[in-house]
Amino acid sequence: MKDLTIGFIGLGLIGGSIAKSLRKNYPGFHMIAYNHHEGENPSLELAKKEGVINQITGSLSEGFSECDLIFLCGPVIRNQSYLPKLSTILKEGSILTDVGSVKGSMHKAVAQYGLEPFFIGGHPMAGKEFTGYQAASDSLLNEAYYVLTPTDKTPKEHLSLMVSLVTSMGANPVVMNPLRHDEATAAISHLPHIASALLVNLVRDNDCNGDIKQLAAGGFRDITRISSSSPVMWQNILMSNAECIQKYIAQIQEKLSEVSDAIASDDEEYLLQFFQQAK
Repeated sequence: MKDLTIGFIGLGLIGGSIAKSLRKNYPGFHMIAYNHHEGENPSLELAKKEGVINQITGSLSEGFSECDLIFLCGPVIRNQSYLPKLSTILKEGSILTDVGSVKGSMHKAVAQYGLEPFFIGGHPMAGKEFTGYQAASDSLLNEAYYVLTPTDKTPKEHLSLMVSLVTSMGANPVVMNPLRHDEATAAISHLPHIASALLVNLVRDNDCNGDIKQLAAGGFRDITRISSSSPVMWQNILMSNAECIQKYIAQIQEKLSEVSDAIASDDEEYLLQFFQQAK
């Protein structure tokens, strides 16, 4: 593979991990980065000091027009806010991708700005309870599924390049329809984060003496660990995938009512079947 110029808009946990993995596997790549709030976050200086990126820019007008590939690595709604500017600077034949957990709304925004020939949606399904570049690792994506959602206008050679890069990171590329992706992640990722936050807030609201928190052991920590993720990111995800999430919330509300009724009526068989099916 020829040496590429790659841009990162946002360099947190996921963007930083991708950059570190690409640097490890392709030392000849020229990588530049821009952060929305670099004044509050010195991650770009650290990444440059470590040799992960070559160039820091304070504006999308500086360097990104030369990129062969650009990763959008901010929250979903913020990623969409960059599209008007990118539509004026992307060079012919370049690739634009993102790492967001919602793909349908991103594809709509991409179409709005005529960027479909450039765009391949991306979702590396990996993470930690910690955020920021300092938590990034060149091995974070090892064995993780990395969903790619091309548009109808994506050139085959662009998709092939992305598959090759994803594979080189140690991840498993999966090509999906963006709307099907959003249905799947609503069930297996977005709802678990809502449930985790609900449990943490429930304990907080009912723990006047601190004794509930004192008793919380491994099971509670396993269920609620993900609540340490970025609140802004999850706010964006819920707002961007509202239809799919609300559909599943309605189903959960119905099931919770059934479980509550079964408890109230001492319905032993229902409760046993409820847990047996899950097991």
